[in-house]
Amino acid sequence: MDTERLCSTIIENANDAVMFSDSKGIIQFWNSGAERMFGYRSEEALGKSLDLIIPENLRQRHWDGYFRVMASGTSRYSVEMLSAPALRKDGSRISTEFSMVVVTDTAGQVQGVAAIIRDVTARWQREREQKERIRELELLQKNAPQG
Repeated sequence: MDTERLCSTIIENANDAVMFSDSKGIIQFWNSGAERMFGYRSEEALGKSLDLIIPENLRQRHWDGYFRVMASGTSRYSVEMLSAPALRKDGSRISTEFSMVVVTDTAGQVQGVAAIIRDVTARWQREREQKERIRELELLQKNAPQG
């Protein structure tokens, strides 16, 4: 079995978005899951800044964290999941969760970051609806006649 081909097939065909951006935040790898999730074909995303999918109001915070990871070579999101909104090509926002892999060369120099991203928009919407329903029921109970 050709392990390299196997890994390539799995990554390219994963439903989750799998991408790699270099140390400057330029997209260098974009799988078919990223195409479906964000709406950009690979040819449209490759060579572009991550700003392509980062909501404008979050960009400064993103870049501050990104360049800290590039300088330190570590990220807590290599172990923990990060939740963040993202932008689709059509301008709509989605809710995402992702983990990161800091990629280094053989000398240990940081080359960039790979991310595995999942669209959790539907789950977050269901949770919001459930919380709203709980608030409504608590209010009804509070206002119900006692006796």
